[in-house]
Amino acid sequence: MTTKTPSSKGIVVCRCMEITDHEIREAVHLGAASFDAVKRVTRAGMGLCQGRTCQHLVERLITQETVASVEELPPLSVRPPLRPTKLGVIANMKR
Repeated sequence: MTTKTPSSKGIVVCRCMEITDHEIREAVHLGAASFDAVKRVTRAGMGLCQGRTCQHLVERLITQETVASVEELPPLSVRPPLRPTKLGVIANMKR
């Protein structure tokens, strides 16, 4: 894995996955017009925090690159588990 520095690839927006603002802007220019679409293209928001840290920053970049406002962006699709869960906990669950 290569290390991304602010001077060469932009500012890191998603710390968990090390995705930069340049990569997000590029995804928006390729047609990603929502947080979920940017997430599919760049993997921003797929790290340990599940977008809790970077979602608002990504949405702000989307609005800067498009004519949409934050309120006009499609809502984030949330899928369980909402928090990281150890597989051992899931395996020991009773039905």
